[in-house]
Amino acid sequence: MPPALLLALTLLISILLLIILVDVIYTRLLRPSSAPPTALVLPVVGGMLSFLGGPLALISKFHASCGECFTLPVLHKRITFLIGPHASPFFFKAPDTALSQKEVYEFNVPTFGKGVVFDVDHVTRAEQFRFFAEALKGNRMRSYVQMMVKEAEEFFGAWGDEGVVDLRDELSRLVVLTASRCLLGKEVRETFQDEVAHLVHELDMGMVPLSVFFPYFPIEPHRRRDAARKELAKIFDGIVEKRRQENREEEDVLNTFVHAKYRDGSQLTNDQVLGMLIAVLFAGQHTSSITSTWTGLLLLESHQKQKKGILEGSGKSATFLEKVLDEQRKVIAEHGDELTFDILQSMDSLHFSIKEALRMHPPLIMLLRYAHAPFDVTTSDGKTYTVPKGDIIATSPAYSHRLDHVFDKADEYKPSRLEPGAAEDAKVPFSFIGFGGGRHGCMGEAFAYLQIKAIWSIALRNFEFELIGDNAPEADLTGMVVGPYASQVRFKRRKLK
Repeated sequence: MPPALLLALTLLISILLLIILVDVIYTRLLRPSSAPPTALVLPVVGGMLSFLGGPLALISKFHASCGECFTLPVLHKRITFLIGPHASPFFFKAPDTALSQKEVYEFNVPTFGKGVVFDVDHVTRAEQFRFFAEALKGNRMRSYVQMMVKEAEEFFGAWGDEGVVDLRDELSRLVVLTASRCLLGKEVRETFQDEVAHLVHELDMGMVPLSVFFPYFPIEPHRRRDAARKELAKIFDGIVEKRRQENREEEDVLNTFVHAKYRDGSQLTNDQVLGMLIAVLFAGQHTSSITSTWTGLLLLESHQKQKKGILEGSGKSATFLEKVLDEQRKVIAEHGDELTFDILQSMDSLHFSIKEALRMHPPLIMLLRYAHAPFDVTTSDGKTYTVPKGDIIATSPAYSHRLDHVFDKADEYKPSRLEPGAAEDAKVPFSFIGFGGGRHGCMGEAFAYLQIKAIWSIALRNFEFELIGDNAPEADLTGMVVGPYASQVRFKRRKLK
């Protein structure tokens, strides 16, 4: 071997050994003895390789070996997982000054834009959240329901008398239409719908796993994302400017952001209005479309299996789908075809069917924070650990919702487990975290439930559905937001009586 090549090889090996040594010292030897146990992985790259195998797989593996609180080294960072309701309360209760979203979600800045949400300090973000809270006040919500119902009636009215559809794709389209009407405004819904829907899809496709670590890396999805963001800015600049000049009132979230004022009297810029809308759209669109789809799939799957005698207790009681249909019949008998805010709120059977679908299949696998100060965690077995400052803190709705010591037969779809009298989710705080919880609970939770109730109320009143095959599709774990694989159902038009 030539001396120069031997020298280069020796230097490379020395650098690698030095990196490994620093990694071991940093992630293990310098960790205080009171810190959570560290997952045993290969130095430097082991944590990243574990992630490539899927977050749920790695959580399952290290939860079994390390317990409810453990730390995974990922490149130069440390991610400490808090699994289950006993380990995670501080995650949900802590203020931004202790556990912050900003540092771990800054990869959203290219998509949302500058000066909003994760590109501002805690105080400014709190004011921006206040703007959104204004958009969800009682009277506004009642007007949104009217829009939701109108969109759903028109959408399902365009279906034929019978056929086969991909439920995931159909409900995703419907949720986009509803979001355009309620959030983005009638200008988008009536004039720019197709163009804006395409550009938002490009933003969506521009958020890939690499984006979390390198949001500006020069890859094609990022290039298309940035181009779409610029085109959206051109469209909304004209819409926002026209609304400012006309100073007219509209019952949509866009209107709230256009006229919102900070405590010092300043307003959002046109581009920041767009950024806020994109943030709200991303927060709600996937949750609503995915949860709508799972609600239908799981109701149909459990109904068909129970009728065929596949499920335990088959034939002994009404299926969950039958309970939902009976509820619709009672509502129709009392209110006719009318669907209002109050009527949708009264639908408990449908509500718990939606919530159970969200328990089993929350769209977000992980929620993240950054620790600005050390804090203590006590697990269900009484062990207490001190999580050091600087760790990224993670909890997983998808994994925690399937813990058998929290939910009885957790892998079984059983909406009755959430009803008063059972309320398995209420026995230990933060057992159900489908909409987050505590200080950062999702403000759009009520909006999402109303939207999904409106969709399924209208669908079930006008169609019979049948799942093709005995089983609902598996969850597609390859995406940043987790939904079902293609989900075909057969429909036949009829009027529920």
